[in-house]
Amino acid sequence: MMPAMTYDEFRRQLGKAGLTVKSFAELIKQHPNSITNYAAQGEIPPHMAIMVALMADMADHELDFRVALSRIHFEAAKPRGSAVKGKFGGAKQIR
Repeated sequence: MMPAMTYDEFRRQLGKAGLTVKSFAELIKQHPNSITNYAAQGEIPPHMAIMVALMADMADHELDFRVALSRIHFEAAKPRGSAVKGKFGGAKQIR
């Protein structure tokens, strides 16, 4: 079994693709902090590792991955754990 991609390797692959963490986060419609939080864990989730590895290989072969990504339309994920005014944990708050 192959080991997971480390955060350092993730950053190296981003560099090969000509991306920063911030620009990668914008491409996948996530907050940059959501990406940098993986540094504490030391590993990147497999789906992000796959994306960045493919982007880096495409860049190595002078293929513009942005063209391929522009054909995919998706909404940004809703933030997890965000509070709704007047509610805490889904329960209406009484003042």
